[in-house]
Amino acid sequence: MSRQTDALLLKVAQSAGLMPAWIDAHGKEREVGADTLRAVLETLGFPCGSEVQCRESLARLEQGADATADAGLLLVRLGRSFTLRREGSLHYQLTLENGTRVMGTAQDLGGGRVAIPAIRKPGYHRLEMGRIQCTVAVVPEQAPRVEDLLRRQPAARPMTRGQPSVRGWVLGAQVYALRRGQTEGEPVPDGWQAGGDFSLLGTLAREAGNHGAAGLAISPLHAMFSADPQRYSPYSPSSRLFLNAMYADPATVLGADCLGALSQGEEARWLDPTDCLDWPAIQSTRLAQLERVFERFEATARSSRHQDLQAFELEGGEALARHACYEALHAHFSATLGATHGWQDWPAEFRDPASTAVRHFAESHERALRFHVFLQWLAARSLAHAQAEARAHTPLGLIADLAVGTDPRGSHAWSRQQQVMTGVSVGAPPDLFQPRGQDWGLTAFSPWALRQHGHAGFIETVRAVLAHAGGLRVDHVIGLARLWLVPQGASADQGVYLGYPQDELMDLLMLEAWRHQAVIVGENLGTVPQGFNADLERRGFLGMSVLWFEREEEAPQRFHPPSAWPVRSMAMASTHDLPTLRGWWMGRDIHWRERHGEHDAAEAQRQTALREQDKTVLWTALQQAGLAPAGVPVPEAAPVNEVLSFLAATPSVLLNVALEDLAGESEQPNLPGRPPTDAALAHPNWRRTLGTPVDSLFATESTADLLEALRRAGRCASTSGARS
Repeated sequence: MSRQTDALLLKVAQSAGLMPAWIDAHGKEREVGADTLRAVLETLGFPCGSEVQCRESLARLEQGADATADAGLLLVRLGRSFTLRREGSLHYQLTLENGTRVMGTAQDLGGGRVAIPAIRKPGYHRLEMGRIQCTVAVVPEQAPRVEDLLRRQPAARPMTRGQPSVRGWVLGAQVYALRRGQTEGEPVPDGWQAGGDFSLLGTLAREAGNHGAAGLAISPLHAMFSADPQRYSPYSPSSRLFLNAMYADPATVLGADCLGALSQGEEARWLDPTDCLDWPAIQSTRLAQLERVFERFEATARSSRHQDLQAFELEGGEALARHACYEALHAHFSATLGATHGWQDWPAEFRDPASTAVRHFAESHERALRFHVFLQWLAARSLAHAQAEARAHTPLGLIADLAVGTDPRGSHAWSRQQQVMTGVSVGAPPDLFQPRGQDWGLTAFSPWALRQHGHAGFIETVRAVLAHAGGLRVDHVIGLARLWLVPQGASADQGVYLGYPQDELMDLLMLEAWRHQAVIVGENLGTVPQGFNADLERRGFLGMSVLWFEREEEAPQRFHPPSAWPVRSMAMASTHDLPTLRGWWMGRDIHWRERHGEHDAAEAQRQTALREQDKTVLWTALQQAGLAPAGVPVPEAAPVNEVLSFLAATPSVLLNVALEDLAGESEQPNLPGRPPTDAALAHPNWRRTLGTPVDSLFATESTADLLEALRRAGRCASTSGARS
């Protein structure tokens, strides 16, 4: 290509939001290759294979600069007037979200612009004026303050003396890992003997709330692939609009009598030789049993439950119908294409969800579609019950998790093709922890397509996840500002950052938080753009502060004292991708990385020596904070109580206590990175089950000691009904 074309390519890339240069983890500027820029621009719909294409794409980008407004969505601040183009009459009608109608006359500013007086109520309001018909999203000044939400009195919690604490703790739980106890006389069908469900989640919320927890921060509950049980990573879902139906508890919705015809078996059948969950076996059994529950439900006389299902289907509309159709089509084509296939592998006439072929398939497979609607109904009503239990016993309830993207082969990508990207994968550039970069195999919304659709895809996704939750943890929240995209066939380090309309997305997230009265926590770990954390705080969102990263820069890297931790944050020892407290102390993560081939024996030995130094540094920090006895050498066992007391002493408004740490587990839920070619050596990601049943978690002496540490730090609300 000519120099002129190369210059045009850079101009198109920058106009489209791509960053041709970026700063790596070592502070060095890195340039993105022209091939990468062209590949990603092609995916975004702006081809640049020639000078002519570059000029055409640039013209289209310049014309679409105000795409959000053109799509019929205006974002305005609460209490501030706003302007727009004049198109006819100055008289307007504003229909507020609550149905109230306001009539008025806009101020003519001249030059084809008019001003509308300030709207005093947050929400999505409908404006009609002349030829203008648009939605005005009025954004509050901030999301609900966590301190205010923590003051809410749970319905089932006895009244406390004095003012409730405004520094609470939440229990962090992987839903799939929850275990059911052996309750005598309680029938539990095969498939529910092991592996979590929403009924267990409600039980855990009740138990945690009775012991002073402010809520439960849980793993993603997004819809997976019913025809492919091998895909069980909660962060690689088929759709973020719907739920993992395998977590549904039919007895919660239909009553225990619905389980009468279902068989009952032994839990050991659902664990593999390493005592980890055999999710393919569990899901296959649950799906078959849910089929029988559906048959019985269909055969029973019409009731209020049937009416509720019908109302649920009507409310779900096109999105639910398409998801059910995708599930049926995916199962149908799995017989010939294999379960790992995606909609891109279907015959061409089935790739468009609005096609005649898809409509005919839906008509001829009506029962299959009804079954998948039924599954979503069971899941939604089961989760609603779990959230009701959580809110009855905690001020926050469930804090859901929004995955950063979806599997490009799945339901969401098929049903919303105009809004998601194809041909690229979301990941992360090389950094200190992953020197080769990361390719997560996910797709995400196109920022340009989002704006052209008035951010409809983003709004409906946030609403779906907040439907039965009191809060939201946004996975890789930096994705609201930029995402690292890897072109198909390229290595993870051959990607490019794509910018997103950060202010618009953050404002919409803030509005949804206000509408749902929910706390928002952003996973702001890694390389954070300048000013990003300040934007989170300004909007009332919390960031995340992880013990392993709260270190000073000089060597040896000392841990920040509790007083130096940020206030507007959720403090925690670790995350699902990092070792537990016991695991870190034992070096289990080092063991697994050596087993995966990421460390040879020499490197593993070096890392172990560094870990011993880190243990000394952490023990010193505990001593300096007055939480460990002075003059006592580093202990053999992990000082879990002392570390938890350290975290509880921080000013951070929320503390996340991982269920694995509460239960004394040494293995982490997930180990990121490339798995070894020998599957027998691979870390069992997303398959570990807790060693202690949910109903026994708070009955152990070690748990009582941990809870006492939280109470001493003022993190526990005093409840007369709590058990020690």
